[in-house]
Order: sequence, then structure tokens, then C-alpha cells
Amino acid sequence: MRRLTQFFGTLFGMAVLGCAALAGWALWTGGLFDGAVAKDLRGSSVHVAPGIDIDEAAAERIIGNRRLTVAFLEPGTDLRDVCDGTEGATRGTVLLPLSPGEEDYDSYPCTRTTEDIGEGVVIETIIGRGIDQFLDRPLEALKLVAVNYDQLVKAELVPDGARTVTPSLPRYLIAAAAIGAVLVGATIIYLAARRAGRLAAARKERRDSAHDARSALGAAAAVLAQQIIELDGVYARLRRRVNAGTATEDQRSFVTRYRSLVTDYTELLGELSTMDEGRARHLRGRVENLTDKGRRLARLAERATAR
Repeated sequence: MRRLTQFFGTLFGMAVLGCAALAGWALWTGGLFDGAVAKDLRGSSVHVAPGIDIDEAAAERIIGNRRLTVAFLEPGTDLRDVCDGTEGATRGTVLLPLSPGEEDYDSYPCTRTTEDIGEGVVIETIIGRGIDQFLDRPLEALKLVAVNYDQLVKAELVPDGARTVTPSLPRYLIAAAAIGAVLVGATIIYLAARRAGRLAAARKERRDSAHDARSALGAAAAVLAQQIIELDGVYARLRRRVNAGTATEDQRSFVTRYRSLVTDYTELLGELSTMDEGRARHLRGRVENLTDKGRRLARLAERATAR
């Protein structure tokens, strides 16, 4: 229970609750608990109860797009309950529930096109007038109902125009929420894709930069190695003089500094083999420093071998 409370206390949990409430409202107003008559008349103009022999398609064609709904029900049906139970489904229409009796139709007209009581009484009186003579021919009775309806339209008691079946407000809200979710989702995906693209570009730039740094470092290390190779021959000659005790001060200094340079270069090679991107610039500085030492050592070698 505590976890549920914590969950619904979050923004996402409140959104889930809102969507659930909206969905429940949509189901309620959309006719989830409608009876058989209301379910039929919510999207159709005619309801024919089981056991009533009527061509429903022909009946639909007779009514057409009039704001008229007719329910052909079994004998003995409580027509008042039918009227009360179809209020939402037949809103904006004139409803005529009919139940065949022994000599005439039982009817309970319901006017859903006006709030005026007087107009409603007139409409309910006229809409079913004369149909009892067609008790055994329900389609003919329906044609007469359509004629009565047209007379009411001409008398401006019933609004002219076709019946429109519109979704309930919650369905519009759900549709709007769905569109909003798509737009928000698309925006999030777009922003995430842009961010991913920027990160990928940044990584590529870093890789390219690191590759360039490694290439430059490798070239600098090759220059340093060439310096050491060129100085190695001088070192071999001067080392013999140092060992013989005939070397000058510059020659002894060259031998000592050359050994130091080689030692530093050997350590540098170990670091170059395990180098990562972050150490490339640092190692480049060390290589340049050793290269400068090599140049100074080369000048010292010229002085040492000139004597």
C-alpha cells in the first residue's frame, strides 16, 4: 500500500490516474453500460428486438439521415423504461419506441430535440399519428412516421438537418492526449537523437584528435630515435677514451648525458606502448624535451670530437 501511495504521488503516477479516470469517463459516456436498445440507437436509427420480423436495412433506408430514432420492441415491453434508458444514445433526436398490441401499437414518444414542454407535447402527439392502421405492416408504419417527422420539420418544431453521431467529450480528450503523447514522444526522440548525434560527433572529434595526437607523437618519437642512433656512434668512440682515461671534460660530459638520454628514452618507450588518449599531450611534451636534449647533445658532440 505504501508503495502504491508513493507511486501515485509521483508525476507519472498522477498521469496514470488521470488517464485511468479519463478512460473510465469515456467508457461511461460512450455507452459501456447501455442496454441493447441504447447500444443500437447510439449509432443507428432503428432498433429491432429479437422476434420482431422487420427488414432492418429497409427501415434504415426509410428514415435516412433524419433526426429520428425508432425502436420496434416485443409486446409488453415497458416503453417508458426504454425512453429513460436511451437518453444519452438518442440525444438530439425524436425517439419513438413501438410495441405491437392486439389492435394497435403501444408507443411512448420521447422528444430529445427541444427543452420546451409545449413543443415536446406537440411533437410526441404528431410523430406516431396514424400508424395503428399498419399494425401488420411495420415498414408502412415507419414511412408514415417519416412523413409526420417531415411535417414537424416544416412547422419548425423539429430542427432541420441530418443527425450527426459525435463522440463524447472524453473521447476527444483521449484523442487529444494521444496526439499530445505522440508529439511529446516525437519531440523527446528528436531531442534524444540530437543529443546522441552531438555526443557521437564529440566522440569522433576526440578520437580524431587523439589519433592526430598519437600520429604527431609517433613522428616526434621517430625524430628522437634518429637523433639517438646518430649519436650512438659518437658515444661508442668517446666511451673508449673515457675508459682509457684520455677523455676531455666535454667528452666525459657527452658520455654521461648520452646515457641519461637513452635511459629517459627507454622509459618513454614503455609509456608510449601503454599510452591512452589523455596522456598523448603530456608525452608529446616529454618527447620534445628529450629532442631538445638530443640537439644540445649533438652540439656538444661536435665540440667533443673537434679536439
